Amino acid sequence: MTKEQIKNTLDSLPENVSIEQLIEHLIFLDKVGKGLDDSEKGRINTVEEAKQKLNKWLK
Repeated sequence: MTKEQIKNTLDSLPENVSIEQLIEHLIFLDKVGKGLDDSEKGRINTVEEAKQKLNKWLK
């Protein structure tokens, strides 16, 4: 996330936003951006691959 993106995000939030809300919002936007980048670069899992990974974690 660039400094400019952070500034734009801050400008788009309400005046009474808390620091916690701001941080949570920035983290969310950063994670969405990383997910979109992964998708564009083909770093994704099929539904079947995701199920297999989840089964390993949930056992």
